[in-house]
Amino acid sequence: MDIHRARFVPYAPSAINALAFSHTQPDDLAPTTQDPTGLRLALGRANGNIEIWNPSGGAWVQERVFPGGKERSVEGLVWTQEPDEWVNEPGGGKKRVEGRLRLFSIGYSNSVTEWDLVSGLPARQSSGNSSEVWCFAAQPRRATSRGSNKKDAIEGGDEHQQLAAGCADGTVVLLSTADNDVRFERFLSRSTTKKARVLSIAFKDRNVVLAGYADSTIRVLDTRNASVLRTISLGSGPIGGPKDILVWKVKCFPNGDFVSGDSTGEIRIYDGKNYSQKQRIAGHEADILDLAVSQDGTMIFSGGMDRRTCCYTCSKKKGNKVGQWAKVSHQRHHEHDVKAMATYEGHQLNVLVSGGIDTKPIVLPIRQFGKEYSRSLPFLPHTPPLASAREARLLVSWWNCEVRIWRVKSKQGGSEKPKVVARIALQGQENITSASISRDGSLLAVSTAAEVKLFHVAPSTSSGGPGLRIRKLEMPTSTGAKLVRIAPNGKWIGVVTVADEIRFVRVIPAEETSERPRVLREPLHVHRLRRDTDSRDPLNGPWGQYNRSICHAEFSSTSSFFAVADLAGYVDTFVVEGYEDATAPELDIAKPSSTPSTDSEESDDEHEEPIARITSLGQRWIRNPSAHLLPRLNSTPLFLSFKPIPEDAARPEPNGNPAVHPTRHNPHPRPRYNPETEEPLLVVSAKHELYEFEPLAGRLSDWCRRNPPSSYPAQFQRLKEPVKGCIWDVSHENRRLWLYGENFLFMFDLSQDLPLSRGGDASMNGAVDVAPGAKKRKRDALTESTHQTPRRGHAGAGDVVRSRQAPVSKIRKFESGGGKGEGSAGGRSTWIDVGALDRTAESDDDGEEEDEDDRQARRLTLASLRGREVNGVETAAEDGEGDEEEEGRKREKDAWWHTLKYRPILGIVPVGRDDEPLEVVLVERPSWELDLPPRFVGAHE
Repeated sequence: MDIHRARFVPYAPSAINALAFSHTQPDDLAPTTQDPTGLRLALGRANGNIEIWNPSGGAWVQERVFPGGKERSVEGLVWTQEPDEWVNEPGGGKKRVEGRLRLFSIGYSNSVTEWDLVSGLPARQSSGNSSEVWCFAAQPRRATSRGSNKKDAIEGGDEHQQLAAGCADGTVVLLSTADNDVRFERFLSRSTTKKARVLSIAFKDRNVVLAGYADSTIRVLDTRNASVLRTISLGSGPIGGPKDILVWKVKCFPNGDFVSGDSTGEIRIYDGKNYSQKQRIAGHEADILDLAVSQDGTMIFSGGMDRRTCCYTCSKKKGNKVGQWAKVSHQRHHEHDVKAMATYEGHQLNVLVSGGIDTKPIVLPIRQFGKEYSRSLPFLPHTPPLASAREARLLVSWWNCEVRIWRVKSKQGGSEKPKVVARIALQGQENITSASISRDGSLLAVSTAAEVKLFHVAPSTSSGGPGLRIRKLEMPTSTGAKLVRIAPNGKWIGVVTVADEIRFVRVIPAEETSERPRVLREPLHVHRLRRDTDSRDPLNGPWGQYNRSICHAEFSSTSSFFAVADLAGYVDTFVVEGYEDATAPELDIAKPSSTPSTDSEESDDEHEEPIARITSLGQRWIRNPSAHLLPRLNSTPLFLSFKPIPEDAARPEPNGNPAVHPTRHNPHPRPRYNPETEEPLLVVSAKHELYEFEPLAGRLSDWCRRNPPSSYPAQFQRLKEPVKGCIWDVSHENRRLWLYGENFLFMFDLSQDLPLSRGGDASMNGAVDVAPGAKKRKRDALTESTHQTPRRGHAGAGDVVRSRQAPVSKIRKFESGGGKGEGSAGGRSTWIDVGALDRTAESDDDGEEEDEDDRQARRLTLASLRGREVNGVETAAEDGEGDEEEEGRKREKDAWWHTLKYRPILGIVPVGRDDEPLEVVLVERPSWELDLPPRFVGAHE
């Protein structure tokens, strides 16, 4: 495989301005060992995009991206949850159903926007006479405990969460979220003559609001009567600096106390009863921009303009009192200002997420603080904003509202740098959601949340250079789309709308009489199968099915198959029916009849009204008859990709006129031909499990059945970054699959089976080097490898800090006794190795793993599944054990390969013809090349 290692493609990630978890802790009435099913992290960026992340037990998958637009910035995010409902069960009693989750945002306007989580579009906005909203907060839910009776829980769930918003003119507004709306309710504080801006706001309890101002004050407001309970002054600023202190953040403790972070770099802790200052600590060299507080009230985290993330702790005293606070550490995880923080403390996941101008989310452990490493989440989009026209050697990249097309020269033609041959700036305010280009580079489709645009790309006739001439074509769909795909043959365009409707648009190629291709006015509609979703998830309900949102779509190499996948893990496939016939009508629309029909496509599974059957040039799209046989994935799919098949294996062309033409008795004939050649579909789940389906048979491929996840190499199992995409190399007798993520490139040879792993041994190819004849334990190899497997019960951040990297290696234990000894108490003392304690604990964890007999049984089962004689294998091992081990090592080197050389990878796309050796363009976007604004503090460092 030839690689064009490119860093010329510009892609500027946007700064992180806001972070918010849907839950801060598990519900009191939820099971004690599980985190909420609907736990999500919302991340707002300066370009207006909102990203929805699913922690998924530490996997951190980017599920959705709500597109923003020009001059739109997300400056704050808040989740609320509707009151729980108690429904009657068939056997008697009541069942608790969690309320719906709702997401709100603000951004340089005088309104608060609520987002539709299913479509990813704004659902509604608040209306009021307030000025520009700078901050807002959600009222806490009424506390319910397991000991409370069900009547109190039902009554406590009848109240909706209100929103308090602070404005630029000093006004504090209370908004109501009742009746599935967000509207103005009352003013809590009107603007004064000084008109100091409200910079931060927080709820102390359901009736008291704390607001931090830009005039060195914190005001305590009562939401019941809109009165000011107390005004707390922070005094004047330091000598030589501004007179006023900016209170950038206010946070509350569970016991009622609260803490503030200001422009002097100090945190101040206040008593929640008499509102007096208890303590102040100078933790930063510049402004503190955000704070986070642990649920038990013993830890404070702060982030500021000096790039520091500081941690403060206190000693817990009897009762509800806490002792003296002290700063214990500070680290610089970010390269620029730290602007936002969010925490979640659950039974399994227990983390703090921070973000700022350097665009990278950082995950820190809370419960295991100091015992686990931090972790950096990918700052590049999970779906690569890249596409290629292989035959024309064109590379398309996009970001925000701009598209660029590059021409890549072949390596035989020299090392000439790729050139920009076209630029497209879309009119409108919405950011681009998806783009696709045909194989020959003649069609380019770009979608936004408002519309889908189609362009005809042709070589320029001017003498100015090797440019392109781009002309716009009319599209029949007037709605926006989240995904758009052009079939490899350029005759179909697959569109997935924001409402998760699937449409196919027919393209008539350019003829001798016309220079441009034509698009038929009527799109073809298809529908997915009805699926069951988790009723316990607060993201699903009568208002919409969040988990059924389509996240990936792809055409097959022959343009005969189309597949989509949703967040729930369901995969739906569609096939094109009939042969193409130029003599058939371009559009034949058969209206649905009122009488019941045996045609499964005339009746829709998800809508009551049947759909019209549309045939174009003798072809139409239908749902794959075997679509219901494909199983549901165990986690969210990361991407879809059809395996290319040779041209001689594609669907045969008919001899003569194949179409069934309309007659008087049959005005709308139905084509009966379906594809007969399998085109395997590859799906990779968030748990890094490979599923290769055969769509027509509705089953897993033979290679996938012979190579379960337990046989994957240890290097692949230990990868933390999700897989972003794949490249197929099926030419010249190769059957290789190249998977890539942000920091890795992994190859599987599908023409041979993976080696029979002995429990995920890490001493395989590319892992730890072992001297000949020496044996290395599995745990030692994992410890010394670059990517370590996290311990059981980790908090969801980085790996566990090993004992050899800890500052303390030995501890001394004293035992009191009656005899004389070294200890001061008259007992004896012994030195204990900390590493021995860790190894003991790890040995206890190993008891839950399978033993050697189970692993041997699994290996024998795989051997029999792969068509080998189990007894013959055992005999060969006895007769020539050394030869078999040598052959096994050779097979290991050929069956898979990986590298960490390229990072961070924006995407990989193929260029060149199919009959040529594989040639790809690998685009890297290093973090040190990001165009960041200058730092206000620490520019000299």
